Amino acid sequence: MTSARRGGNGDPTGAAQLCVDTINQHRATLGLPPLARWTEAESCSDEESESDGNTGQAHGAFGACDERAQNECPGWNGPPESMIVPCLQAMWDEGPGEDFNKHGHYINMSSTAYTKVACGFHTFPDGSVWAVQNFR
Repeated sequence: MTSARRGGNGDPTGAAQLCVDTINQHRATLGLPPLARWTEAESCSDEESESDGNTGQAHGAFGACDERAQNECPGWNGPPESMIVPCLQAMWDEGPGEDFNKHGHYINMSSTAYTKVACGFHTFPDGSVWAVQNFR
């Protein structure tokens, strides 16, 4: 299995940075402050993505990186750089709303309770990508 960690570990380019930038672009439309890129948790977030993809259970590894909230893009067609923006857009489009069961991804992305986000990715041999966004 190949881990797609392009942009991980603080690299200013790649999928992880694109993920953070996209979340912050959405937050800016509401006048919210940007989230910091939580580089220290990116390797762990990659591992959560791999674990969830192996089990086929979104959020199955939730909490392993000491995150407080998590969004996940399960089994999207890759590569990470091409799937992350449409996945995040779909989550953002769930809102606004207060019912967490209907608007949870949007609520996590727009919350002022979190100050940073780590984006993790894993690409499987069939080309599918599992990606988590861990908020803290």
